[in-house]
Amino acid sequence: MSEEASALYAGSVIHVRLKPRRHRLRYRIFSLLLDLDALDALDRRLRLFSHNRFNVFSFHDGDYGEPGEGPLKAKVECLLASAGLEPDGGPVRLLTMPRLLGYAFNPLSIYFCHRQDGSLLAVLYEVNNTFGERHCYLIPADGEAGVPLRQLADKHFHVSPFMDMNLTYCFRVQPPGAALRIAILVRDGEGPVLSTIHAATRRPLTDGALARALVGYPLLTLKVIAGIHWEALRIWAKGIGPRPRPPAPELPVSISPSTRS
Repeated sequence: MSEEASALYAGSVIHVRLKPRRHRLRYRIFSLLLDLDALDALDRRLRLFSHNRFNVFSFHDGDYGEPGEGPLKAKVECLLASAGLEPDGGPVRLLTMPRLLGYAFNPLSIYFCHRQDGSLLAVLYEVNNTFGERHCYLIPADGEAGVPLRQLADKHFHVSPFMDMNLTYCFRVQPPGAALRIAILVRDGEGPVLSTIHAATRRPLTDGALARALVGYPLLTLKVIAGIHWEALRIWAKGIGPRPRPPAPELPVSISPSTRS
């Protein structure tokens, strides 16, 4: 059942900036893996989670994708079709932080787009910046089952004021199972600039697990946005100046032609 595919992942994120000044941070985090076909069923089963209405934890379709009416899964399938892929109604599972007491900010949410036979068709990386802008990177998944994905995408969207635009994202992704691991290496023409690793373990998505997350990760979503600004001050204090902010991309999604190693 699609509802059973949903889960809570608890772990940590490590960021290491390698140049021009070394800077490291680590924070604990939890995310939800939500099957987009099961949101209403989860709403009915869980007391602490709701779909499109206020609760301790909630998921709102309007927080994701392009503005407009319609189910989020249908919007994702339209993006897949626009990239020349052929979605067949298979599950789309989204790794994201839910709203906590009505608030959330997700620097990165990841959609794992499957075929009906369970194989992975594509990965959609949805990025939000602190200027209220959003952009997606869509990359087909051509790797073997059980083998971590290796994917590349050129940077098209301004995120950190302290990072240049002429960069490449190198993704190494172990899709969610008993554990997940997402490593992102940011490179310029001379080599690595930033390394990020998100590692987490799976827990069943129950009211008990949500209650423990509430206690173990208090006010997490507020801490994320506060932490972003605090780390920006620390980076600025190390003598790294902000870059000019470019305009947002004209298109809402950047499409990589294929998975590359």
